[in-house]
Amino acid sequence: MQKKDQEVTIRLRMSLHDGHYAGGLVDGARMLQLFGDVATELLIRLDGDEGLFRAYESVEFLAPVFAGDYIEATGRIVQTGKTSRKMEFEARKVIRNLPVKEGGKAESSAEVLSPPVIVCKAVGTCVTPAALQRGGA
Repeated sequence: MQKKDQEVTIRLRMSLHDGHYAGGLVDGARMLQLFGDVATELLIRLDGDEGLFRAYESVEFLAPVFAGDYIEATGRIVQTGKTSRKMEFEARKVIRNLPVKEGGKAESSAEVLSPPVIVCKAVGTCVTPAALQRGGA
């Protein structure tokens, strides 16, 4: 069953725990963790197995992410081989907290970003052994 056009999106809020650096800046590796979760769902949908992440071909960190930001991570399979699945990923900031200094807003003030801000892009390859694929040997 080839579902190369299938797309998966997850959305979650970066917590204070995710803030790793000064000012609540989130480590870029957190975006890669989200891409791993997206890849796992894509593999389950295609192969019926979680598979394994093999390698990233490229990773671009394009904008900062802070604790309190809402991030959507999306991925899609763009190429399938016998066991390999090449995927493209994109993480977008869809909501951001407004710093208190902006107009004296409360700490709980936030804004929906329209359009969302692309914070990270990546291309990677996952592998699902043939024997573990849905209908595998």
